[in-house]
Amino acid sequence: MQAIRAAEPGGPENLALDTLETPEPDPGQVLVRVHAAGVNFIDTYHRTGFYPMPRPIPIGMEGAGVVERAGAGVPAGMQPGARVAWTSVPGSYATHVVARAEQLVPVPDGVSLEDAAAVMLQGMTAEFLAHATYELGPGDTCLVHAAAGGVGLLLCQLARDAGARVIGTTSTTDKADKARAAGASEVILYTEQDFVAEVKRLTGGKGVQVAYDSVGKTTFEGSIKCLARRGLLVLFGQSSGPIGSFDPLLLSRNGSLYVTRPTLFDYTATREELMARAGTVLDAMRDGKLRVTIDRTFPLAQAADAHRLLESRQSSGKLLLIP
Repeated sequence: MQAIRAAEPGGPENLALDTLETPEPDPGQVLVRVHAAGVNFIDTYHRTGFYPMPRPIPIGMEGAGVVERAGAGVPAGMQPGARVAWTSVPGSYATHVVARAEQLVPVPDGVSLEDAAAVMLQGMTAEFLAHATYELGPGDTCLVHAAAGGVGLLLCQLARDAGARVIGTTSTTDKADKARAAGASEVILYTEQDFVAEVKRLTGGKGVQVAYDSVGKTTFEGSIKCLARRGLLVLFGQSSGPIGSFDPLLLSRNGSLYVTRPTLFDYTATREELMARAGTVLDAMRDGKLRVTIDRTFPLAQAADAHRLLESRQSSGKLLLIP
């Protein structure tokens, strides 16, 4: 098998394609041939050492593929030939992965393996953001930063379908068009407009009930100022860098606000939660109710190029590696 790993933390140039012995699955595990691996910001955090990992650093957490071999005790639905997807298997930038059967979910007929790999992490993230961290509904207005990004495009769709009004931010008019097509009522070009002033104008000075911020450092204080009284700031990423420390008085001074930093793991902590959220997302994909945008695919050996594109924040939608 082949796998992308990093001997030491660092930049994209540290990623190397290594040839390894293909492992055998232990009891309760399966060996999966990877059809597509999702590229996510968490992969860059592992590569840089921001989230420490063992060395050599296994890269990639998400993918979809077909079970090739199954260990003893694996349930019927995870036997060889089964199409499966996952979000939490380290080392998914590879031709093969070994995973516990309980980490995998079945991919329904009518959903391609590429689409499954593209929607698992970001789709379930958008789902819990829209329906669990804050349950959007009619009468709510939400702010979605990076509205043309992978999570942003999915979140716009789910927020719109929940009856909420969506205000998005993007860097270009092309990305703005994509955000509108996904469900944003209004889109602010943050490269040309003050997004705080625009949000206040669009809401008649009231602000939004919830702001979804995956950007972090450069948007944090502005997001706070966009919230209505007792509003919620959901920090679920930091593509511009970590926000650092802040005085909690900032929350009281701006309207008794709330801030949360959720992770997908805590919203899929049990097998039941994982199956429910993945089922909701994949079934919506199958039924045509949720669309995923695949911006670009790369061969496995070009993982470094995929990371450079992701970190440039020039992509719109999902990036995939195809072994």
